[in-house]
Amino acid sequence: MALFAAKGVANGKEAGGEDPLAFRQMAVDRLRKCDNLVALSEELGVYRRLLYKWRQQLEPREDEGLTAPDTREFTLTKEICQLKRLLAEKVQEIDFFRGAMQKVEARRRNNESCRST
Repeated sequence: MALFAAKGVANGKEAGGEDPLAFRQMAVDRLRKCDNLVALSEELGVYRRLLYKWRQQLEPREDEGLTAPDTREFTLTKEICQLKRLLAEKVQEIDFFRGAMQKVEARRRNNESCRST
C-alpha cells in the first residue's frame, strides 16, 4: 500500500476518494481514447502499469464468450493480430516449400552429375 500511497492510491480508495471500481472504469475508458499515456497517469495519480493492469481486468475477453468492447481501437487491434497470425502462417509455408524445392533441385543436380560421368 505504501507504494501506491505515493501516487495517490491508498486504503482501497482511489485519488479523490471515489469508488475504486468506478474510478478504474473511468481510467480505462480514458486510456482507450488517450494519446499521451504518461500525461494521463500523472493526471490520475497512478502508475502506467496499473492502468494496463486495470484495462486487462476490466475489458472482457473473447475467449470467455463475452462481447468485446465496441471501440475502433479494439477492432483494429484484433484485425492486426489476425493478419499477423495469417502472415506468420504464410511465411512458414513459403519457408517449407522453399526448403523442399531446394532439396528437389539438389537431388536433380546430383542425378544429372551422376549420369554425365
